[in-house]
Amino acid sequence: MTTGTLLAASAAENDYFMLQVVQAIDAKAKELWEINQKIHSNPELGFQEYKAHDNITALLESLGFQVTRHAYGLSTAFVSEYGQGGRVVAFNAEYDALPGIGHACGHNLIAMMSIAAFLGVAEVLKQQREKGQPVPGRVRLIGTPAEEGFGGKIPIVKAGAYTDVDACLMTHPGPFTECPGFTGDAYMPTLASLKLGVEFTGKTAHAAMAPWEGINSLDAAVLAYNGIAALRQQIHPSNRVHCIISNGGDRPNIIPGTAALDCYIRSGSVKIAEQLLERVKACFEGAATQAGCTMKLQMKNTYADLRPNKTLSTVYAKAMSKLGSEVRCDLTSAGVPGSTDQGNVTYACPGFQAYVGVPAQPGCNNHTAGFTAVAGTKESHELCLQAGKGMAITGWNILTDDEVAARIKADFEEDKTIRELDVQPSMDKKILLANAGFC
Repeated sequence: MTTGTLLAASAAENDYFMLQVVQAIDAKAKELWEINQKIHSNPELGFQEYKAHDNITALLESLGFQVTRHAYGLSTAFVSEYGQGGRVVAFNAEYDALPGIGHACGHNLIAMMSIAAFLGVAEVLKQQREKGQPVPGRVRLIGTPAEEGFGGKIPIVKAGAYTDVDACLMTHPGPFTECPGFTGDAYMPTLASLKLGVEFTGKTAHAAMAPWEGINSLDAAVLAYNGIAALRQQIHPSNRVHCIISNGGDRPNIIPGTAALDCYIRSGSVKIAEQLLERVKACFEGAATQAGCTMKLQMKNTYADLRPNKTLSTVYAKAMSKLGSEVRCDLTSAGVPGSTDQGNVTYACPGFQAYVGVPAQPGCNNHTAGFTAVAGTKESHELCLQAGKGMAITGWNILTDDEVAARIKADFEEDKTIRELDVQPSMDKKILLANAGFC
């Protein structure tokens, strides 16, 4: 069966392929629950997800897939691909945890959903090939470590993992309270985030015996912090600047010779964030001058704003509706004020990060111990498995529907122009109050 034949397929035939995708995922229900539980019960921090890496790759290999372990120069990344020719749809799997509270962001569920979607699309491609009706197209599962602050997808993007990808999908779990009246959200932008640190250097001295001999670097850090606090009053409501004093000295009787701040700058786009960075730098420079210190600025990483592809989000929402799960798909939504390195992927190729609700109780939002508990339950697993099926159906449509693929590409090209504009995004009450699970 050719792609053109699929385009002309009747509604009944389209439903047939959707059913085949769903059945393929259901056939691996046992394996998917087991891999979910293995990841959840063995939480590992970013770039240290050795058990998750080995367990997922071993599962894929046991199912007959070829896997590249330790891919893209990262010891805990991997990639597996199935199919030939045609378009490429990719699913990103995250599996890192948070310090002290384990899988409080539900990355065990993210990994499971993407594995499920990969298996569903791959199995139907295999079935069509065995019937002598091969469908051109490839499905790719990318294991992306260290989303929580370390930007594990950034080197994967730089390594070219998405250069030939027509669409990249993943879905994030969070409380039902973030999508009232729906089971999830298909269109959820996030903010860009620049992570940086600044170190001030002065001169140590005895704080009581000879303070005049010292240059107090903590003074510079405090002045910088207060300068940013003042700056916040005059920045757009969609922008955020968060700072902590990460080094304030050793002992009170020693004038600190070094002090440091860690900062995040968040804005509606990378371009706007970089403009705000210049104002933040001025706060640092002015503080160093006032205190008589030198300063060193270190840029750590940049999480691009997540820019969901509108056609991709719409197709996913329709797929979820057919599965009996109504997800919100407001293409004017301001999204949430968090950040994720999936945003970097949406700069490299068309993509999205959908949202799936799970039954977290009040006070048990993402990044809390309460969410860790709910992320390990069977109920959350089943709800997320439904989202995995929705992603798989969407992926199949991308591979087999030329019109859908063309609209996705056109949306992506249009967005390239939009994101270059120096315009602050609109900001409504939803984004000011939203609370979802992004680092």
